[in-house]
Parts: sequence; structure tokens; C-alpha cells
Amino acid sequence: MESDKSAVVMDNILTRKSVRHFTGEKVSTEQVEQLLRAGMAAPSAVNKQPWAFIVVDDAELIKQLGDSLPSSRMGNNAALGIIPCGDFNNALEGKGRDFWIQDCSAATENILLAAHSMGLGAVWTALTVTSDDDERTAKARRILNIPEHLHPLCIITIGVPAENPEPKDKWDTNKIFYNRFE
Repeated sequence: MESDKSAVVMDNILTRKSVRHFTGEKVSTEQVEQLLRAGMAAPSAVNKQPWAFIVVDDAELIKQLGDSLPSSRMGNNAALGIIPCGDFNNALEGKGRDFWIQDCSAATENILLAAHSMGLGAVWTALTVTSDDDERTAKARRILNIPEHLHPLCIITIGVPAENPEPKDKWDTNKIFYNRFE
């Protein structure tokens, strides 16, 4: 029984792919809650859980984000976008503050895997790479009225897939080193 569970998990990980075109069908409230539960189940440094999630399911806002942030692909009939944000009110202090990036990245991956397991398509599109604002982050802040204590990491665009790209086999033994780099 345990090996069956392991096989299902591994299959979900190895067959997940980025989906960028959607049918426009809505995603149910129950599905959105499951996605958010998956995100919040992610590990975080010192269990600080320094995240907040903005769920965008308003068609006008989706269009506005897509027009302003073309790389987000929000305009391709996505049902919704989830924006994981680092919450500086809950983040570690001092040098550990930027662990929010890793914590929100883990939450993002959980959401991507959950979406795939539910038959939904999803893609991770970056908004930021550091805690400093850049143009994309500033645009998202303006459109979504994001307060200063929250920092958006990315937009996870989600919907019913209108395409079925093949998963990529990324296994490469040349990128593996045991015990020390050689």
C-alpha cells in the first residue's frame, strides 16, 4: 500500500508541467481552498509561515495583470492567479529575513503539484528575485493594492488546461556530485 502511495506521488512530481493556455472554465471554491491548503502545508524556516496569498479570480483584474505583466500569461483564459507574498510581519528578523523567498517558493511548488494532481494546469511566473521592488513587482503592487509589509514572489496562473504539453525529462547525471564537487 505504501509503495502505491509513493508511486502516485512520484508520478505527480515527474509528470507536472507548465501549462500556459486555459479553457476559461472556472475553478471551484473547494479547489481553490485545496490549493491554498497545499501551499500552507509547505515547510518554512523556524515554522514562521511568513506568507499571505492573494487569490485573483476577477476577470477584469486577470486581464489587467495580463496586460501589465505579459510574462504572467494571465490573459490566456486563466481562471485565477494565486500570488504568494512574503509577509514581513511574520518573517524572521535580521539576516534570516530573506528566508521568506525560500518559504514562499516551497508553498508555490506545493500549489503547482496540487493543481496538477487535481487535473488543473498551472505555471509559475516570477515577479521578484529579491526583497527590493522592481518594475514587475511595483505593477503588481499597484494593481492589487498590496501593502508594504507584503512582498509578492510570483503569480501562479491556474485553470483548466487547453493544452497538454509533454512533461520534460530533466534527469541529468552530470549535475549530481556525491560527497564533494569533482
